[in-house]
Amino acid sequence: MNAETAWRVHPQVSVRPESFGALLYHFGTRKLSFLKDRTLLAIVEALGDAPSARAACEAVGVSAASQPKYLQALETLAASHMIEERTA
Repeated sequence: MNAETAWRVHPQVSVRPESFGALLYHFGTRKLSFLKDRTLLAIVEALGDAPSARAACEAVGVSAASQPKYLQALETLAASHMIEERTA
């Protein structure tokens, strides 16, 4: 996953906020993912408008020192097709 490119929630994914974070359900693969961190949810929600994954982290106030943890979580979401690279 390239943190410097634009990303979005996959069109077949439903995001349901919960008190612990969120549930993500992919209707195509039938996979369910749990986001156990509200900051990660905020990043995922910011992806569609941000020019890059790193910019989405910055937009929700994640410090540079904390970004590797969140970028690793985004990489896991990309590997499971919950998020995808945005094209022009």
